[in-house]
Amino acid sequence: MLPAASSRRRTFAARYFARSKSLVMGEQSRSPGQLPCARGPGPVLKAGWLRKQRGLMKNWQQRWFVLRGDQLFYYKDKDETKPQGFLSLQGKQVTQLLPGPEEVGKHLFEISPGGAGEREKVPATPEALLLMASSQRDMEDWVQAIRRVIWAPFGGGIFGQRLEDIVHHERKYGPRLAPLLVEQCVDFIRERGLTEEGLFRMPGQATLVRDLQDSFDCGEKPLFDSTTDVHTVASLLKLYLRELPEPVVPFARGLWSWLSK
Repeated sequence: MLPAASSRRRTFAARYFARSKSLVMGEQSRSPGQLPCARGPGPVLKAGWLRKQRGLMKNWQQRWFVLRGDQLFYYKDKDETKPQGFLSLQGKQVTQLLPGPEEVGKHLFEISPGGAGEREKVPATPEALLLMASSQRDMEDWVQAIRRVIWAPFGGGIFGQRLEDIVHHERKYGPRLAPLLVEQCVDFIRERGLTEEGLFRMPGQATLVRDLQDSFDCGEKPLFDSTTDVHTVASLLKLYLRELPEPVVPFARGLWSWLSK
């Protein structure tokens, strides 16, 4: 079954009034006076400025956030070497929030307790961390990067990952030459879309495409049925291919072919 849009996103107002305090990052996951190594081995997966909600007064603080491994660190300034705090992403979930009428223009997302298999079961909690990005695109990039970290061990977080890594992971479930999402989309398009006018040119339903992306990124395997719009599936496939870190025809091979002409 396809995901319901209403079950994917909760309004900011409902979560705002349900929260009695915000999470001070690191308090629940470190020993007193001890922070994990924020500048140690391992690549920085994402870094940038975000605003986080602070304390019972719920005012906003701008901090420099760094996603490294399965830890999200924050600093008062971009050039600081010692983080003010951190949040372990193990056992967490990340959700985009729709702003209420009084919060129009704010790009909000939330990190809260709840890991694999618990995404729809966890109610609003005072331990949730509310963050605000500077733009819709920046928020989506942060949500995708964090979701990839959270769900990669469970077969999710596939958008934006290398083809080799996805195929290698999915081979543990059987022989596979392409990611399951690609096979599923291609099979559906072959069955229902080859005579469809404007295939890969006409856009699908944007909300449903985003919901399907969320489902695959969270380790789910939504099934397409007779009610599924083939243009939506084609748009999902285009989105997956567009977000590959390297295109299907690798950069090096394409350059070599161009130089050999």
